[in-house]
Amino acid sequence: MDIKILTQTTPNPNARKFIVNQTVMNEGKATFSNKQEGEKVTLVRDIFDIAGIEQVHLFDNFITVTKTEENEWLQVEPQIRAIIQTRMPIHDPNMKMEANVAPRVDRETLPPDLRKIEEILDRTIRPGLQGDGGDLEVVGFEGNNLQIRYQGACGTCPSSIAGTLQAIESILQSEFRPDIIVQAV
Repeated sequence: MDIKILTQTTPNPNARKFIVNQTVMNEGKATFSNKQEGEKVTLVRDIFDIAGIEQVHLFDNFITVTKTEENEWLQVEPQIRAIIQTRMPIHDPNMKMEANVAPRVDRETLPPDLRKIEEILDRTIRPGLQGDGGDLEVVGFEGNNLQIRYQGACGTCPSSIAGTLQAIESILQSEFRPDIIVQAV
């Protein structure tokens, strides 16, 4: 199969989303912050061989790559595209055994409050984040305090700490509980 790659900018100037006409992850998502974490995944390991790569996020049919501010996309992007082009034919989208793969949450086993929060996030927040090459994970919920972790392009984006976090909190206060406080960890 001929690998087609569409590159998309994100709100984070140091992150790009590479949409592939093939499945990157059949189930779950994975974020790698260095070459050692991605050592068993050839695609990820080889992207980290490019100087200045800070993070690689795999999800569904896209790869989000975050670079350092010093590196220019004009130099980095063609290298990433070449690696995707040559490594996707041997990439295994069923990589469930890797430590960094977050499986899709089985919502049936969650407490009712967390199920409701996940449903609201799925409907209102996640589509936009995923459209920008990122995502979020609910880390914990205790009392009125919800802890989330940004992933992919959102993990290092300045707007996720301020604007996006406030939007998440506002939506959850409106649709779930007016006293909820959302923190990024």
